[in-house]
Amino acid sequence: MTYCVGLRLDRGLVFMSDTRTNAGVDNISTFRKMTSWEVPGERVITLLSAGNLATTQAVVSLLDERTKAPEERDPTILGAPSMFQVARQVSETLRDVIGRQAQAGQRADSTFNATLLVGGQIADAPPRMFMIYPEGNFIEAGEDTPWFQIGETKYGRPILVRGFDRAMSFEDAVKLLMVSFDSTLKANLSVGLPFDLQIIERDALVLGPRRRIAADDPYYHEISERWGAALREALDSLPDYSFET
Repeated sequence: MTYCVGLRLDRGLVFMSDTRTNAGVDNISTFRKMTSWEVPGERVITLLSAGNLATTQAVVSLLDERTKAPEERDPTILGAPSMFQVARQVSETLRDVIGRQAQAGQRADSTFNATLLVGGQIADAPPRMFMIYPEGNFIEAGEDTPWFQIGETKYGRPILVRGFDRAMSFEDAVKLLMVSFDSTLKANLSVGLPFDLQIIERDALVLGPRRRIAADDPYYHEISERWGAALREALDSLPDYSFET
């Protein structure tokens, strides 16, 4: 399992993903779940993945290979006229990969399922972000649903529900994601460091700051410790329960 989040802000898009994969408690590995492409001045795209690792790596490899040989698939995600068309290409690729694996003699399609987040900006169009399901259908982030989660979502969701503001700065968005990811990591062993972070600033049309937050990152440790202390202080400040009433 994994945990990935994409935020749609007024200022642009923010993506964060963990890197843990596991096939049991004695088989834990680290793999990047985030892939980005850019044509500076024309488009930027970021893809996050959760689910079967063989499926997600096959999807990313196919998408990337087509950008290097566009005559085999025209347009590619670097030639599609809109982010909607990018999402369609990604969804078709995901559906095809899952279908081929199922046809190869495996018994359960669900074994190879994966869910993807893809977002970015093309030319003068606004930034857009989509969540793509294993069946190949997808939905778009909008005014009512300005952020998406995939993977192990339940532990970090309350933080986003209470703290997200589409007008927030990139710095505040990263702080919010740090708390959400820390809460998830503390509650679930299938999510782990390092975390990958990607910023896409609105209308910049180049990839923004990209960071890897490792286990020894001092800012992450400060956020984790101070958030834990703040929760304990908040709990202590609440009225005491009485068995007499």
